[in-house]
Amino acid sequence: MSRFYNRRQFLMASGAALTTTAYGISLPAHAEDLAPTPSMRGGANNYLPDAPIVDRIGGGGFWMTGTVRRAGDGAPLAGQRIQIWAHTTEGHERDQRSHGATLTDQDGVFNLEMPQIVPAFGQAHAHLAYDSEEFETVFLRPVMKNSAEKTLSAHFVLQLA
Repeated sequence: MSRFYNRRQFLMASGAALTTTAYGISLPAHAEDLAPTPSMRGGANNYLPDAPIVDRIGGGGFWMTGTVRRAGDGAPLAGQRIQIWAHTTEGHERDQRSHGATLTDQDGVFNLEMPQIVPAFGQAHAHLAYDSEEFETVFLRPVMKNSAEKTLSAHFVLQLA
């Protein structure tokens, strides 16, 4: 047992030494290195430009949440318009009543209550868009792990246009 333990220690230490020598010491990413979020495939499906800013979509009961930060330094972006739409218990994602927008708060956080998201094409998912002019447009399509969940989060890191 002692021999296995020593061999294991040797292998782990050797691997760490090789990694450090070959690539340098790995440090956590700095905020100035924060890369922009790429648009997700299928994120723009059923997009309707200029969805109104709303307090809630439909009857609510489900929360779409997230953050918006600036690429590079990671600063939170206040007052950014995020559009949200989904296939819900009250309508299809192509229906105008299933679309709405909200603004981020001073900490770059957004929250919008909407009806429960239900599976469409086998997956319960939402669509989100940042589509204003100051930063590059980004479309996201996060998928829920379980269609019974009552919240879903998505996070934007935006690059200046």
